[in-house]
Amino acid sequence: MEESVFRCVECNKNASELHRDYSNGILKITICDSCQKPVDKYIEYDPVIILIDAILCKTQAFRHILFNTSLNIHWKLCVFCLLCEAYLRWSALHQGSEQSSDPADLIRYTKEWDFYGMFVLAALELVAFCGGVFGFLWLSVGLLGSGAPLPDPRQLLRALLLSCYGKVLLIPAVIWEHDYSPLCLGLIKLFVLTSNSQAIRVVLNSSRRLSLVAVCAGLLSETCMALAFQKLLQNQNLDLRTFW
Repeated sequence: MEESVFRCVECNKNASELHRDYSNGILKITICDSCQKPVDKYIEYDPVIILIDAILCKTQAFRHILFNTSLNIHWKLCVFCLLCEAYLRWSALHQGSEQSSDPADLIRYTKEWDFYGMFVLAALELVAFCGGVFGFLWLSVGLLGSGAPLPDPRQLLRALLLSCYGKVLLIPAVIWEHDYSPLCLGLIKLFVLTSNSQAIRVVLNSSRRLSLVAVCAGLLSETCMALAFQKLLQNQNLDLRTFW
């Protein structure tokens, strides 16, 4: 990692190293000078345990992933989740419509373009959500001075995208097509927002209230984007049914 600066997963203090490598392959975990606990206990843990702790939204697990690893799959994860979300919206939009047996049928291509439209809508909503979070934090932290440090935009964006991992739960809905319910999708959305809030809290090392309000600001921005997009399509006599 850049400049070999890590974070203690317990107290969030900076550390120069996570462990020391002695001869014969002997590793010794570095002890934090501030809290006298291991800087990162997760370097000895199995990835499955780390994943479980991240699903449980444990602060230590989030600090390990965001500060002490070089995990750079956030863009790939983002595109994958957007594709799943776009497919769910597209399938709901055309649920119950008549299927055409002619492969050259114009309706078939119309539905294909609808899928692209759903992908663009999902991407715009994600951009609006991140923009709302950034805007609120810039106003709250930068101008009003809430006590939390100004976040690194790249680090915060990476944290937001990685904390959307809960959208992977949409995969079963894609596999089993219509065997899902609005309640299930609502719970997935709630879980994703909870993870977003925890990621913001870890990156800023701020209070839970600030992170929750930031997520609410992002959700409001996302909802406004969805409504504006829906109104635009309705003005063009297109039928759109949004999911979130």
